[in-house]
Amino acid sequence: MRKVLAIRDARIFLFGWTLSQFGDWAMFYALAIWAKDLTHSNSAAGLVFFALALPGLFAPVAGLIVDRLPRRKVMIWTYAAEALALLSLLFVHDRGDIWIIYVVAAFYGTAGNFAGSARSAFMTIIIPRELLGDANGIFQTTREGLRLIAPLTGAAIYAASGGHAVALLDSASFVAVVGALLLIRTEEPRFEREESQFVAEIAAGARHIARTTALRQLIIASSIAFLVVGFSETTVFAAIQYGLHKPASFFGVIGSAQGVGAIAGGVFAGKLIRRIGDVNLVGLGMICFALGDATFVSSSLPLVIVGVAVAGAGVAWFIVGMITAVQLRTPARLQGRASSAADVSINMPQTISIAVGAALITVVDYRVLVVAASILLTACGIYLVTRREPAVAGSDASVDDVAEVVPTPSARLAREGAD
Repeated sequence: MRKVLAIRDARIFLFGWTLSQFGDWAMFYALAIWAKDLTHSNSAAGLVFFALALPGLFAPVAGLIVDRLPRRKVMIWTYAAEALALLSLLFVHDRGDIWIIYVVAAFYGTAGNFAGSARSAFMTIIIPRELLGDANGIFQTTREGLRLIAPLTGAAIYAASGGHAVALLDSASFVAVVGALLLIRTEEPRFEREESQFVAEIAAGARHIARTTALRQLIIASSIAFLVVGFSETTVFAAIQYGLHKPASFFGVIGSAQGVGAIAGGVFAGKLIRRIGDVNLVGLGMICFALGDATFVSSSLPLVIVGVAVAGAGVAWFIVGMITAVQLRTPARLQGRASSAADVSINMPQTISIAVGAALITVVDYRVLVVAASILLTACGIYLVTRREPAVAGSDASVDDVAEVVPTPSARLAREGAD
């Protein structure tokens, strides 16, 4: 962790990004609660997450653009656009305006495709290869750890001043990350186009994943798992209402509990990657999420809180393992497209599962959906942790491919020392 934070640009980026994530977590929960309060419908609240996930289907286009433009500039323009888009929520006043919430959520998801791919690719430039696992762990710990305060803060601001105030807070947070990006000094390399056709360029990231054994196994298992992960976006509201007998705003407490587990998971993610490998870490994360999610069948508040914390650790391990696996096993010129291809392979089944979950919960007991999701997630996790392919981080990547963009540690330390 100290080695990562010793890098000037990494510190600056982490600071700005942290402020942005605080606003995001506050806003995500507020949007769902807002939809619930306006419509008194669990399905309406769950559809907020559907709107967030739907643009992920077009992630490959975002990945291509990220690979063709400076990654820092892509993030600056994306975050600036989000800051402006959030101001449209100031026009939401009653049930008839709920479409604005869904449009903003969809724009959020679209912008996330660009920002996520650009951030993943940019990290391979400002952070040495051997520290990527630790760096992803720090970012994920920060991201999920904000659940300790951001959801409660967002829920409290929402309860006191309404969703408009939360929207203004999130908009300001995007301005902060833009400011941080403007202070970064790292120069980015330029890559020559190798594919001549648009479709070939779009598919380059997916072809790379298909040819890389560890990534192929990882993506197949994750795609299957996410066919049911989206159920939780709706079942959580049903569990809060019917199992725990709490108001919708209690969703903020659930999010904070998940943050506790995510902090612990993120702190140890780098060490676990070095010990068991990045793909195995993804499998372990799936199993933990399944076990934690399964507690929603209970009406015991302490058990559910503990389960959510375990699920939080699982989420952190899944994300850190996934991001690191793609970064280490992908050449620099394909970072954006490979990251986007991995995203769409997960977002597509997740989007489907959110929609299916929102529909099924009207006719099926939410506990049935929870159990079904937990069983499939556990099976996928067991497959990944028991596969024969060695899970050594970076084993499938070409050293030359990585070296084309990532400076040597000695050169990087010399440059940082000069800063």
